Amino acid sequence: MESKVKKVAILTNGGDAPGLNAVIRAIVKTGRTYGVECYGFIEGYRGLLDNNFVKLDLSTNAKDLISKGGTIIGTSNNTNVFNLKCVNEDGSVEYKDLSEQCIQNIKNDGFDCLFTLGGDGTQKSSRDFSLRGVNCIGVPKTIDNDVACTDMTFGYNTAVSVAVDAIDRLKTTAEAHHRIMVLEVMGRYAGWLALESAIAGGADVALIPEIPYDLNKVVEKINERKEMGRNYTVVVVSEGAKPKDGTITIKRQLDEGKGLDNIRLGGVGEKIADELSEMTGSDSRTTVLGYVQRGGTPSAFDRVLSTKYGTKAMKLAVDGIFNVLVNYKDGKMGYVSLEDVVGAGAVVGAASSNNRTIPMDDELLQVARDMGMCLGD
Repeated sequence: MESKVKKVAILTNGGDAPGLNAVIRAIVKTGRTYGVECYGFIEGYRGLLDNNFVKLDLSTNAKDLISKGGTIIGTSNNTNVFNLKCVNEDGSVEYKDLSEQCIQNIKNDGFDCLFTLGGDGTQKSSRDFSLRGVNCIGVPKTIDNDVACTDMTFGYNTAVSVAVDAIDRLKTTAEAHHRIMVLEVMGRYAGWLALESAIAGGADVALIPEIPYDLNKVVEKINERKEMGRNYTVVVVSEGAKPKDGTITIKRQLDEGKGLDNIRLGGVGEKIADELSEMTGSDSRTTVLGYVQRGGTPSAFDRVLSTKYGTKAMKLAVDGIFNVLVNYKDGKMGYVSLEDVVGAGAVVGAASSNNRTIPMDDELLQVARDMGMCLGD
């Protein structure tokens, strides 16, 4: 089958995640099968705005990618071209919609389709471009697993594996010193990473954004373990967890532009460790995994999932199916409209708010409770 699509561009945007390069590889290799040339915009939407791109060649810059972390074409997480913060010569700040320049770049370069590899913010811009006539196909990337309309994003499995390895290690030192060990993981406003790693790692407590916590319940769990002769406790907390009648812990507030998530979460692990130490009299320590979770080699599962995503994305382009997100539902690859992903009627240029969080009837929550894990409620 010969494709009507002859020339496509790929961009990777937002935070990096294991599997980005594997998706790029799959798109390029599948493109070769159908006679499609592939190019990559450098540093996400910033590269699209600057019209900075390179040809992706399997014999040179796009070879041996399946095991490589990061992204060979770079990324940007502060470029909302529909509402871009621009500093004038006099120092004044002005917000401009520069999306038309991006659209003209795509037209002038002769690209038939734009593949957008990223999370909810990336797909929000992808949808906004689709409304203005650009053929877009999104591929859901984030270690937080919070992109709507898909069961699993690539990069998530690797991040869970990293967190589980940390839990295994923390558990041994917790037992040796009779301590409370608190592990803070990423996830933003979704608790998938914290909950699944806590279950896999055999943690005693998991605090997630979806369930505001009461530390008195955690203390009860700690005391219960002490009565059983277990003088140590492992607590996994998502960076977006918050106490009942409280708020999330913000590390700093940025000013990178409108339509972006300018909140940097962090510090809840230290806060909880200090409070638990005071409430129980037990020694406590905090470990914050931070960017360790999103760097390095993707797991075997993520390599396969990324390859499936990339192959499906190119096949959709070949079939002329655009303005969709490739998704993974019930063990199969499919697609859904970008409008469904960002939420019907979402304002162009505004921040995305259609995150996929853990529903209260999800079986993972019941599994955790049946295993005796404390969820802070």
